[in-house]
Amino acid sequence: MTYNPRRIFGSWTEGWVLDLHTSSSTYLGDDEFGHPQFETVRTEIGELLFKLKYRNDESVLADLADAAEGFIRSWRTDFSVIVPVPPTRTYRVLQPVLRLASEIGLRLAIPVAAGAVRKLKSFSELKNVYDAEERRKLLEGAFEVNPKHVSGERVLLFDDLYRSGATMNAIAERISAAGASQVFAFALTQTRSRT
Repeated sequence: MTYNPRRIFGSWTEGWVLDLHTSSSTYLGDDEFGHPQFETVRTEIGELLFKLKYRNDESVLADLADAAEGFIRSWRTDFSVIVPVPPTRTYRVLQPVLRLASEIGLRLAIPVAAGAVRKLKSFSELKNVYDAEERRKLLEGAFEVNPKHVSGERVLLFDDLYRSGATMNAIAERISAAGASQVFAFALTQTRSRT
């Protein structure tokens, strides 16, 4: 599998994504309901993540975990715990972030603290909120971190898709405040939009 790692910057010591989610997206026009339609070409990692996240295709789990494991091993940073970002769509039967974090933790022999971060309030998906200030306000007080999972730890904060970094930054700040010795960030893909 090919991928092109990219640095992400925020409230963490160091952060990476494996690749962009899409390589191109061409506007085709609006459908009969007035919704914009696009022809989207995804990167190899982006396509696999799309299949897992939106098609519940568990057959791609191993390939995604292989890529993540390979990169994390090459990163050469000694993490002591993986903390997955809590899911937005809690009703999903298949939770991609939790499944991937568990698989990666198993392969790397690093514990996964799925209960370390708890979402305190509900809000619409941030991918639909384009104003940075509005995202920040929505995330204010949105997460609680249990110090027993992160205090003194070198935390790898894990998510599947990185957009603006608002959610990961909010959680990373809470993890640091809860006593983590260091926080690192990792996501499989990053949207091409910088907003």
